Amino acid sequence: MGLLWLAAQASAAAGLSHAEAIALARESTPAVQAQQAVVAGSSAARAAADSKPDPRLTLGLENVPAQGPDRRSTTRDPGTMQRLALMQEVPNGAKREARARMAQARIERDRAMLGTAERMAERDASAAWLAVYYAERRRATLGDFERQNRLLQDTLGARIGTGMAQPAEMTAARQEALMIADRGDDFTRDVARARAELRRWVGPRAQEPLAGEPRVPEANAERLRARLPQHAELRPFEPMRRMAAAEMAEAEAEKRGDWSWEIAYSRRPNYDDMVSFMLTFELPWQRERRQQPLADAKRREVQRIEAEREDMSRKLALELEQMLAELQALDAQHARLTAQGLALADERVELLTASYQAGRADLGMVLMARTQALEARLRVIELDAMRAALRVKLVTLLGEE
Repeated sequence: MGLLWLAAQASAAAGLSHAEAIALARESTPAVQAQQAVVAGSSAARAAADSKPDPRLTLGLENVPAQGPDRRSTTRDPGTMQRLALMQEVPNGAKREARARMAQARIERDRAMLGTAERMAERDASAAWLAVYYAERRRATLGDFERQNRLLQDTLGARIGTGMAQPAEMTAARQEALMIADRGDDFTRDVARARAELRRWVGPRAQEPLAGEPRVPEANAERLRARLPQHAELRPFEPMRRMAAAEMAEAEAEKRGDWSWEIAYSRRPNYDDMVSFMLTFELPWQRERRQQPLADAKRREVQRIEAEREDMSRKLALELEQMLAELQALDAQHARLTAQGLALADERVELLTASYQAGRADLGMVLMARTQALEARLRVIELDAMRAALRVKLVTLLGEE
């Protein structure tokens, strides 16, 4: 126990990594635990699916006089009997086999839905961790800009004293500081919201500092298209179709009818005891009015599930292509911004700063250029966050690690 406690403390001290957040969500999310209980329940019910009904025990009196001098007597009339009977209903073999297939298909459906729940928990926990990570990156980037503003205000006083700067420039620097404070409040709010979402998936560990870099999967378009039939949201449909097919087979088996047997022992006070044995058979003689409509209804259910699966498959294919197109656009924007946009923004700040120091530009132009450089860096972080979230959403439910 001591070693386990030390390991837990060491893990908490190290912070919450991306992989740990995903593992925690898969193991401890209430939705996953609920589906695990469903799987356990359907597995436990499997053994009883094709079993015979419980036998019936009958205890009673027969032929008790209701009128005459021997009325209500259980011993004087020779026809009165004490009866003990055991009866067993026996469903036909096709019906029991269909019930067994349906129970097995239900287990497979519940397991597929458990896999879907696990994948969705992994996806959402991963997205929540990434949201915290990039929100904190935005706040850290703003912190660098805030330090530059403080340095500017510290040096402006001397420049104003020597006549190299105007008092209005100090006002502009203070206005920039207010803008930075407003953005800082926005980013602090974003961090709090993201951690609240992360808490939903990992519990109290959401308050720990993040550890390490994000584990963002690659999104290969051709491989993702090829894996679309294995999408987590499509997997339950096949066992659902088998369940409906088994229900249809059970409805068809109703046409054959069930049977039962009964053995009885009758005790007569004044005569010899008797033993009876009976067989009872169902006679489904109105098949076209009773059994066939039920079988047709189950057949329609199979068709409904197949149509719903096709509809879901087309919807997921559309979403896949839309997300791939969105990711391609984001990748192109990110490449341009990191290859040229950031360098051009920094170059403009340097040139205007040099001009300002030489007295050929005012401070307002420098502050505007610095704001644009900040926005460019924040845009890179935003693009990173959007691309990471899209990749996680694309890959996780398709069964990719």
